[in-house]
Amino acid sequence: MENFGFYSPTYFAFGKGMESSAGDLVKRFGGSKVLIHYGGGSAVRSGLIGRVEASLKAAGISFVSLGGVKPNPRSGLVREGIALCRKEGVDFILAVGGGSTIDSSKAIAAGVLYDGDFWDFYEGGVAIEKALPVGTVLTIPAAGSEGSGDSVVTNEETMHKRGTGSDALRPRFSIMNPELVFTLPAYQSACGATDIMAHVFERYFTNTKEVEITDRLCEAVLLTMIRETPRVIADSHNYDAQANVMWAGMVAHNNLCGVGREQDWASHNIEHELSALYDCAHGAGLAVIFPAWMKYVYKHDVNRFANLAVRVWGCQMDEQNPEKTALAGIAALEKFLKSIGMPLSFAEIGAKKEDIPLLVKTLGVSDENPLGGFVKLNAKDVTAIYNLAADR
Repeated sequence: MENFGFYSPTYFAFGKGMESSAGDLVKRFGGSKVLIHYGGGSAVRSGLIGRVEASLKAAGISFVSLGGVKPNPRSGLVREGIALCRKEGVDFILAVGGGSTIDSSKAIAAGVLYDGDFWDFYEGGVAIEKALPVGTVLTIPAAGSEGSGDSVVTNEETMHKRGTGSDALRPRFSIMNPELVFTLPAYQSACGATDIMAHVFERYFTNTKEVEITDRLCEAVLLTMIRETPRVIADSHNYDAQANVMWAGMVAHNNLCGVGREQDWASHNIEHELSALYDCAHGAGLAVIFPAWMKYVYKHDVNRFANLAVRVWGCQMDEQNPEKTALAGIAALEKFLKSIGMPLSFAEIGAKKEDIPLLVKTLGVSDENPLGGFVKLNAKDVTAIYNLAADR
């Protein structure tokens, strides 16, 4: 295990009706004027925004609102939010929504206190040293942004989808009420589950030795998702199943499962180009890319893939031919993804094989700038992975 520092300051208010505590929590963490940032009209129509506003009013907290966050959040709305916060003297951002809303909120929080363009944080190599405090009311378990210091935004001018991270972006608090996800369509729940599992895979596939504790934590989250995702899809009002998925999503990405070990993150970066160009759901893109990545790199550490197959997918270890077990595990993942309604090919998400050179170019990967930690990938490697996904 490698040396590490782990800082996870977020306070979690988990359970039924917890959104009514938003005002008290904002006050507890120093906010006096709030930007309520949210996505589409469902948060308003469901009454959630109204309940949050009532809670803020009861706590004596003033607020302004900015809706309109789209999946794969856009730079234009971030800039609008930064301008609004500066104009109104906002000192706290409250994200009401899923990962896209939270990521957009984090970008605004960092941009308000920065003299340059916030996009410098995402593609200019500038570190985020300070940001307005952020709180969240989670409505979609998927991205894990409610417990992490990460944010991903798409630049509308270039259609580059890029991420950044800083402990300054970790939410001060996150409200997690599983009842708020009862109305999610099955497809959206499946996309979220795929994203959660992908966050675990990015950490599980490592070259670091002797990391049994985090291996087992990763496997526990994956086993939970394999059990609970079909239950959520079958009955979106199953509170216990939704609660387990919601907490798994946070655990998968606050880095508890990733400390002390080298991580990969190639598949996420490869997928970002798909969701930027085709505007597909991030989880759907990951369902297409991750099995293709696995098939391309599994020989780098056959035993790690074989162990995953045995411990998580229940495959029988073939001691004479562990490669056979490793491939059985990849096949089991594909079968599971298909069973929950996820795509597995370019065609299913509207991607085109002829766009692969553009995808690789936009990604900016090269021999000098390889991708990934488990296996270093150059442009030729990434092209091969895209082709595996396209040729299914």
